[in-house]
Amino acid sequence: MTLADATAGASIRYTRDGSTPTAASTPYSAPISVTATATIKAIAIKSGLADSAVASATYTIGASASCPTQSDTPNFGPNVHIYDPSMSSATIQAQLDAQFAQMKDTASAQFSENRVAQLFKPGTYAVDDNVGYYTSVAGLGQNPGDVTINGHVTVDAFNASDAGNATQNFWRSAENLAINPVGGNRWAVAQAAPFRRIDVRGDLQLYPASYGWASGGYIADTKVSGQAASISQQQWYTRDSNVGSWAGGVWNMVFSGTAGAPANTFPNPPETTLATTPVSRDVPYLYVDGAGKYRVFLPSLRTNASGASWANGSTPGTSQPMSQFYVVKAGDTAATINNALSQGCNLFVTPGVYHLNQTLNITRPNTVVLGIGYPTFVPDNGVNAIQVADVDGVRLKGLLIDAGTTNSAALLTVGPSGSSASHAGNPTTIQDVFFRIGGQIAGKATTSLIVNSNNVIIDHIWAWRADHGTAGTFGWTTNTADTGVIVNGGSVLATGLFVEHYQKHEVVWNGQNGKTIFFQNEMPYDVPNQGAWMSAAGVNGYAAYKVGAGVTTHEAWGLGSYCYFNVNPAVNSYHAFEVPNTPGVKFHNALTVSLGGVGTITHVINDVGAVTASNTTPSNVVAYP
Repeated sequence: MTLADATAGASIRYTRDGSTPTAASTPYSAPISVTATATIKAIAIKSGLADSAVASATYTIGASASCPTQSDTPNFGPNVHIYDPSMSSATIQAQLDAQFAQMKDTASAQFSENRVAQLFKPGTYAVDDNVGYYTSVAGLGQNPGDVTINGHVTVDAFNASDAGNATQNFWRSAENLAINPVGGNRWAVAQAAPFRRIDVRGDLQLYPASYGWASGGYIADTKVSGQAASISQQQWYTRDSNVGSWAGGVWNMVFSGTAGAPANTFPNPPETTLATTPVSRDVPYLYVDGAGKYRVFLPSLRTNASGASWANGSTPGTSQPMSQFYVVKAGDTAATINNALSQGCNLFVTPGVYHLNQTLNITRPNTVVLGIGYPTFVPDNGVNAIQVADVDGVRLKGLLIDAGTTNSAALLTVGPSGSSASHAGNPTTIQDVFFRIGGQIAGKATTSLIVNSNNVIIDHIWAWRADHGTAGTFGWTTNTADTGVIVNGGSVLATGLFVEHYQKHEVVWNGQNGKTIFFQNEMPYDVPNQGAWMSAAGVNGYAAYKVGAGVTTHEAWGLGSYCYFNVNPAVNSYHAFEVPNTPGVKFHNALTVSLGGVGTITHVINDVGAVTASNTTPSNVVAYP
């Protein structure tokens, strides 16, 4: 390959491992030979001028049409625990309790490297499963009713140090099973804790037993025969589900495609309800077939969906054998993972922490990357973690991307800049993919997620710049990060968008015909002073959600943005939502809140909406314009 720049006298520097080039990178002087899969990035530099934008190209060398055959009964490694109904309840309970003891404590486990998955083969179990940090609980049936828990799958404010609130109950999940709960099932979580494909045969309690605070969460493709009660949850989103009834709500409870949901009555009561979800596709999941072999089920795309996909029978879709999945486990590197991708394999990523010294390149249409037990990718040396080509049907599910200590330009990018192909019939889906800047390590990344492709579905993400964590890993100049999400593609849909604490705009949406159903945000806590946080001359702060000035069609429902400027309570943000004044850009049921009156937000959207009150009550805007 060759490189060129139009500026006379400029020199070119390049990298071939996906990292961002600098003036110290390899100088370009002759054509580059690319003999193995690689991402080449280059900049042009000249004294007295700003460096050029980074040019990037990914080359896949030697890709085969199909993955070399893997095992259909693979070894998933030591962090995946598989239970069979032939095991005694006492044996299973003892193992669950031991794992919970390791993952329970907020002070010690929240930022540990422990990761675990608990998988139940089809059958019935009499156990109580308390779910701690970085723990995924899932059934291995093709449908939720194939695995029945006569007991509970529980998250609560377990520790005395939690002081009765559940606002730090992050990074845990339950999926694809039925629960017969005596007295109801408690799932008191905050962010990054999905509850998917669950048949709750009774009540579902989304608040801690203490009735303390809980911060916000997500349900999809689930049935609750009794009452689902949020009570103390600040915000909550329920998608494509069935509930017997719903009770409670603090600031904004959001529903789309949920049979039994309350009527749209925001702000009193604070319920935002859409009859259907415009486009959705439920998550890929692991199951065991009748021959005892493992497969991954791939649910079909749904339009204008309502109710769980399995409410009237099996979820429509197709499946792939594990023989087409490379199992990522301890010992794997970016090179071994990229090699598997280049050979045409899907990825099944087991619980663990994986350091990447090169970008993972997904170039094949319909590639599935399925993680369980919160597998964590950490990009080192400033590389970007994952790059997806502008192709049909890629499915990313169940990953945590934790920024490394050298700044990455982006953690996940879908499609190169300028992507223009339509993927309406087979979009890429990003589901239960979570981003973290700081907290565990002093991470840095300019942007967490960039979506350049069209028709992408962002279905439940939490992009989080840490406001707390291990000492030395967070602070205004420590875990630096400009923006959580940038959307440049057209017709992108976000269902469940949680983005918090970034230092500039949290979300920037430049693509046409975008839609967001549910947005939860906290502005950065740690702004040192007003002068350090100005989006333009005379404009205090940064809007949390900015729709680009050239956008003419965009719609959003059920949004909340909070401030808590505890480092300097004199800090102000002029508004939380900044949008073009045009009839095609519409916002429904948006609010701002000052937590404890610590700092202020002057308006909700543009110049509309009251300044935040000092008593933690919301300023609401029902419709804009």
